[in-house]
Amino acid sequence: METYQQRRYSEAGIEQVFIQDNLSSSIRGSLRGLHYQINHGQAKLIQIVKGSIFDVAVDIRRGSPSFGHWAGVHLSGENQRQVFIPEGFAHGFCVLSEIALVVYKCSNFYAPEDEGGILWSDPDLAIDWPVEKPLLSDKDSRLPCLADVPLERLPLYKERT
Repeated sequence: METYQQRRYSEAGIEQVFIQDNLSSSIRGSLRGLHYQINHGQAKLIQIVKGSIFDVAVDIRRGSPSFGHWAGVHLSGENQRQVFIPEGFAHGFCVLSEIALVVYKCSNFYAPEDEGGILWSDPDLAIDWPVEKPLLSDKDSRLPCLADVPLERLPLYKERT
């Protein structure tokens, strides 16, 4: 299976250069996110090698016409779908199978001092997660709601020319 070919993505309008690949392993009910980087934005190309997840992206770019809107998609090793998450979006997923191996390409290096996050259960976002009581990291359980994040800690929307 071909998982990435730059020419095909370019023809689809994705000109992103990826500089790092990551692999995440999680068990059923785990919820990761919603994560983003403030000044060193990361576009991501997400794919599942084994298992299945519900993957979510939230537009958190200050000034964006779709600020606070989210989209979700089911990804699995069987359906072999991928999702592209642009810079300026918070990203998260929950695991639907016993185990999920998530592979994702990143357009920028991880910068711990630059990380931000939004609470998965933010009532203003009203994300329709397919899990009621997820397994969360301590860090993810303490993230703020989007309305409580200072504007300077959110990425800025840049219109495409």
